[in-house]
Amino acid sequence: MIDPRRLRILRAVADHRTVTAAASALYLTPSAVSQQLNALEQETGHTLLIRGGKGAALTAAGEILLGHTHAVLAQLERAEAELAAYAQGAAGEVTVAAFATGIAEVVAPAIVRLAGERPGIGVRVRDAEGDESLPLVLDGEADLAVAVEYRGAPGADDRRLSRVPLYAEPFDAVLRADHPLAAAERVELARLAGSDWIGPYPGNPCHDMVLLACELAGFQPRLVHQSDDFRAVVALAGAGAGVALVPRSALRGMELNGAVVRSVSGPAATRRVFAAVRRGAEEHPLIRPVLEALAATASGLSADTAPAA
Repeated sequence: MIDPRRLRILRAVADHRTVTAAASALYLTPSAVSQQLNALEQETGHTLLIRGGKGAALTAAGEILLGHTHAVLAQLERAEAELAAYAQGAAGEVTVAAFATGIAEVVAPAIVRLAGERPGIGVRVRDAEGDESLPLVLDGEADLAVAVEYRGAPGADDRRLSRVPLYAEPFDAVLRADHPLAAAERVELARLAGSDWIGPYPGNPCHDMVLLACELAGFQPRLVHQSDDFRAVVALAGAGAGVALVPRSALRGMELNGAVVRSVSGPAATRRVFAAVRRGAEEHPLIRPVLEALAATASGLSADTAPAA
């Protein structure tokens, strides 16, 4: 009989690519992870993992077992959800991992909604960049993620996760008020090809979106200044250090300090935001109301509103 706890370890190694990283995510020692994997190989009668200097890779047998692992763990999540529903669990805490503007746009308003509709449900929030929240959910450190689409993100068909679309928003151009294009109502990105640029660091999902938007406009941006803090990005643009693309919601209510915001004409970057839980957990009586509150809050957002003045 295969121990499902060892299946969780197998999936963690497949996700993190090394025994050491998987052990850290699971709060275990590398030795304990290796022992559990060895036991799993004895249970199945197959070599499941090839260890090398560059990490760990699943064998063909390991890949077969990993496919079943997704289904088994999702079914266990469903079992826990049904048992919780049977016990009529109306009180408890849900941990939500979300990026800063996602917290402001949908998580905080959802907490207000839940306080009125489901006061027994508490929400614990963890600030995590858009590419950090999904691993937290998969590793069991968070119950729910508010994340963004990014290059390399698990797709909508990923068997480990269930996703709920929340909202989409464009990126707006941020320029110094005396920039030659500042007087235009809309800015063509191609006309900013020769400018210095300000943008997030590689690894931040917005970094990829800015690069993609510029590539579609026919150029590679010259990223001179980098910051993951959009307030710093806007401040640098207002100081004339360069131009930037910033998600519209991140600009809402921000002091522009010498910068102006203009919408982008033609193909533009769009940030698509969604909520995700481990597959099978979406019907949990504590998680389902949080998902519904997030979706209801997001339904009131509009990406068509004008950019900041």
